[in-house]
Amino acid sequence: MQLVLIGLSHKTAPVEVRESIALSPDDQRAILERCLTDDRVTEVVVVSTCNRSEFYFVTPLDVDLKTLFHDLVVSHLAKPHEGIDDYLYFEVGEPVVAHLFKVSASLDSMVVGEAQILGQLKDAYDLAFEVGATQRIMNKLFRLSFEVGKRVRSETNIGSSAVSISYAAVELAKRVFDTLEGRRVLLLGAGEMSELTATHMQANGASEVVVTNRTFANAEKLAEKFKGSAVPFEDRYEALRNIDIVVSATAATDYVITKEDLTPVVSRRRDPLFFFDIAVPRDIDPACADFRNTYVYDVDALDGIVEANMAERMVEAAKAEIIIGEEITKFEKWLELMEVEPTIAAMREQAEALRQAELAKAYKRLGDLSPKERDTVDRLTQSIVNKMLHNPTTKLREASSGRRGVATVETARFLYNLEDEQDAQKGFRLIRTLLKKRPSGASE
Repeated sequence: MQLVLIGLSHKTAPVEVRESIALSPDDQRAILERCLTDDRVTEVVVVSTCNRSEFYFVTPLDVDLKTLFHDLVVSHLAKPHEGIDDYLYFEVGEPVVAHLFKVSASLDSMVVGEAQILGQLKDAYDLAFEVGATQRIMNKLFRLSFEVGKRVRSETNIGSSAVSISYAAVELAKRVFDTLEGRRVLLLGAGEMSELTATHMQANGASEVVVTNRTFANAEKLAEKFKGSAVPFEDRYEALRNIDIVVSATAATDYVITKEDLTPVVSRRRDPLFFFDIAVPRDIDPACADFRNTYVYDVDALDGIVEANMAERMVEAAKAEIIIGEEITKFEKWLELMEVEPTIAAMREQAEALRQAELAKAYKRLGDLSPKERDTVDRLTQSIVNKMLHNPTTKLREASSGRRGVATVETARFLYNLEDEQDAQKGFRLIRTLLKKRPSGASE
């Protein structure tokens, strides 16, 4: 058997390719169910987000991976991208484990350190588990990947610094106000950046969101998302009288807030007023910062925060790589134990069969024995067998994680005459095939 990854992501494919393979939960379920009926797949988990679509398989060694992908995935797509093969990556063996752990730790995300991917991985695994597409390998691998994600977030500061313009504005506002609880936010513009920033603001405690836009209907639509209110664009200065934070991201070619028009507003205010101008060209007249208790931050100021924080995240990412290495070793040791356990089980089954056969002969020779005497003989033989097997089984488990582990297990199977048993064919060479490093490619 082999552990396989086939996928594409924001690192390898443009959005028009990624969107052609973006799978809804129903699509994922359909592909999982199709895999269950295919002899080439033993286990499978499908991960599909806006930035990646990845397919984790356990398959036989002789499977052509590109053909497998086309048969099970591409054939299901409504409009597959014509050149999709050019954007795919193929991994086999240990690199699959390393890649999944990096994904769960958000080291492979578009924004390093973002927290959303771990929940997306859990949803993908839960669906595969529900369908019955996972067994022992995927169950262990994905559950361990969740532990990796949790360890990285708890043992490093990889997610603590803002690395997007919208969240940098939130972080800066929190530094100024200590808390955003009860703060009122005005959005100048109803575009994506305004919405994203307001989402972060509200998630951090902002109590009210007011939206204004040249097209009033768009302002109303966005305000509804935040259970806020909309005001006509011409009333924007009046709205500022009861606002703490302004987020401006319009498509205007000139200032939409000028120092001259702001003067009557700030003259009646006591509380600070913060402008986060994330528009290019700028929306807020820089001279507005001349007023007492009025602060203006443009996109360059926020970019500086983002760059500094990204550098911090890269330092934390190095710490995360160490954690990932430790968890890869943990998975390898688990696989090694998986390889040795069938041998130990077979040794015990063989010993128990011999014990029962010899007991039957002994009972015939001993004649009538009382139940108590039979129980004594039975316990005695059990004790002898357990003691004779204790050292060999202990040494096998210890040796399984060493360089001579495979040779030791093979020797044990030879000495106990287990080399022809079925369990050897099913599980014995698991570690060498599942984690074998081979060149990436579509065909095997």
